[in-house]
Amino acid sequence: MRDPSVSRYAAGRLSPIRRVADLRRLRDEQFDVLVIGGGVTGAGAALDAASRGLKVALVEARDLAAGTSSRSSKLIHGGLRYLEQLELHLVHEALTERGLLSTRLAPHLVRPVPILVPLPAGNPAARVGRRAYYGLGVAAYDVFAGVFGNGRGMPLHRHLTRDGARHLFPSLRAEAVSGAIRYYDGQVDDARLVVTLARTAASMGAAVVTSARVVGFVREAREVVGVRVRDLEAPDEPEFEVRARTVVAATGVWSDDMSQMLSDVGVRPGLRVRASKGVHLVVPRSAITGEAGLILRTPTSVLFVIPWGGHWIIGTTDTDWQLDRSHPAASARDIRYLLDQVNTVLDRPLTTDDIEGVYAGLRPLLSGEAESTSKLSREHAVFEPMLGLMLVAGGKYTTYRVMAADVIDRAARRLGSERPSETAQLPLLGADGYAAAWRDRHDIARRHGVPAGVVEHLLERYGTLSVHLLAMMKADPALAVPLRGAPEYLAAEVAYAALAEGALHVDDVLTRRTRISIETTHRGTESAEHAAQIMGEVLGWDTAVREREVEHYLARVAAERQSQTMPDDLTADAARVGSPDVRGFAADRGVDLLQIDL
Repeated sequence: MRDPSVSRYAAGRLSPIRRVADLRRLRDEQFDVLVIGGGVTGAGAALDAASRGLKVALVEARDLAAGTSSRSSKLIHGGLRYLEQLELHLVHEALTERGLLSTRLAPHLVRPVPILVPLPAGNPAARVGRRAYYGLGVAAYDVFAGVFGNGRGMPLHRHLTRDGARHLFPSLRAEAVSGAIRYYDGQVDDARLVVTLARTAASMGAAVVTSARVVGFVREAREVVGVRVRDLEAPDEPEFEVRARTVVAATGVWSDDMSQMLSDVGVRPGLRVRASKGVHLVVPRSAITGEAGLILRTPTSVLFVIPWGGHWIIGTTDTDWQLDRSHPAASARDIRYLLDQVNTVLDRPLTTDDIEGVYAGLRPLLSGEAESTSKLSREHAVFEPMLGLMLVAGGKYTTYRVMAADVIDRAARRLGSERPSETAQLPLLGADGYAAAWRDRHDIARRHGVPAGVVEHLLERYGTLSVHLLAMMKADPALAVPLRGAPEYLAAEVAYAALAEGALHVDDVLTRRTRISIETTHRGTESAEHAAQIMGEVLGWDTAVREREVEHYLARVAAERQSQTMPDDLTADAARVGSPDVRGFAADRGVDLLQIDL
C-alpha cells in the first residue's frame, strides 16, 4: 500500500531511483501476487490486485506494452463483427468497458472517433437490403451501449446518403458507395494507456520493474512459490528469486512458454494460444481527405481506416504467425494487401510512397479448431496449471479490465481475500479533474506562457499530469522546444518518459512513449540523437552509451525497413531478427542510479 504521506503522483513515478528500490523489494519481500507481463492485461491485473490491498509486483522482460499492447488498431470498441456473429455477451462486455474508459477511468486517453460503414453500390433492391442489414446492426450496437452499457460516452449513429457520405469523406469513390452509416467508437493510444495503468498500480504500492525477464519458476513440492528473474539492465549480475504466494502470467502470445517451464513435472498447458499477425500502415492525413474513419469488409479480415492526429492508420491483416514473437515482421505482401483493399474505395489510390510507418503486432487468440485465425474466439480464459500459478490469455484490448478482474478474483479466493475488484470505480492517473482542465485549457496556456495547442496536446496524452511537464518546461527552457525531427512532440516528453514513465532506452521513447517511429517518414532516425541526449541527462549516460543507443535504434529501423521489402513472412522475419534487442547490452553503463540527482 502507498504511504499516505506521499502523493498519488509521486508514488506512481517510475523513476530510475524507483526501479532500484523496486528491484530491492523483489529480492527482499514476499508478495501476495506477482504478475508476469507488462502488457495491458498484466498492468490491469497488477492494478486490480493493488486496489484490493494486496502486496503486488509486476515484472516485464522488455518494456511496458512492448508487444501486442502497443501494436493494435488504437480502438476501444465493442466489435461489430462479434455482433454479426451473435456473440452478444462479448459486445455487451466490450461496450460496457468502452463506456467506463471514456467517461470515468481514462477520459484523457479514450475519446470518440466517428467511423463510416460504406454501403456498396448496386441495384435499388440490393441497396435497400444492405442499408437495412447494416443499419440494424449499428442500431443494435447503440442499444447495447445505451441500454446495457455502463455510460455511453459516444454519440448515436446516423444514416447518410451518398452525398452525405462523400461530404464527410470526400476521398470515397462516388461509384463505389450508395451511402453510409456513421457510428462512433473509442480511440486510444494503446501504449500510453498501459503505461498509465502500470503507474496507477505503482501509485497504490505495486513494485513495477521492466527489463526483468522470468527465466524459471520456484517450486516447493508441486506448488509454485515464486520465479527466477534476470535483470537485463545488469546482465553480469546473477539471477535472483522473487517469492510470491500467487503468480499470475499475463504473457499473451508467450503463454504457452509459461507452461513449458513446468514440463519437467508433467504439467500440460491446458490452454493453447495461437498468434495472429496484424499489420497496420500509417499515412499522412493529406493522403486521404476525410473527417471520419472507415470500416470495410475484406476477404480475410475487417479493415479500418482511422484518423490519428495528422495521420491515418490503415489495418489490419489477420494471418497465422509462427516465427519470432518478439518482433513480428510486416512483409511486402502484407503491405500490398492492405493497399489493394483500401484502394477499392478511394478516389486516389495510395502507393508505397505514401506510407510513413508500418507496424505489426500479434493477437493472442485461444487456439481452436478453426483453420483461419479470424474465426477464433476473442474470449479469454483463466487456467491454473499448477497450484500457485495462474495463466490468463485470449480476450481483446478493450476488455483488459474484465480479464484482470477475473484472474485476480481467482487469486484473491486462493489468498483468502474477500475484497472485490474496485477498478470500475478507479480513475487512472491523469483522469481526475480532466474535464475541468480541458475546459480551462486556454487559461492554463496563458498562465504558463505556452500556446493553447501545446496544452491540448499534453492534456490528451497526460491528462491532469500535464502540470508536471509544464513545470519542467518552465524550469528548463531547453525542454520547451520540439524534439528534432518530430515537431509534434516536446523535448520535455522525452525527459518525462525517463524520469516518471519507466523508459530505459531510446527505443522505449520513440516507439511507445511517443509514436515518432511510425508517424515520421524517417521513422525516428532524425530524432534519436536528440532523444538520447535528453534521456542521457536523466539516466546518467556517458557518450559511449548515448552513441550505442542511437546506433541500436538506427539498426532496428534499418532492419524493419528491409523486412518490409521482403516477399513473405519467412524472408521478412529473417531480415528483422538481424537487429538484436537493446536489452541485455547494458553492462558497460557503470551508472549508480542512486547517485543521480533528480
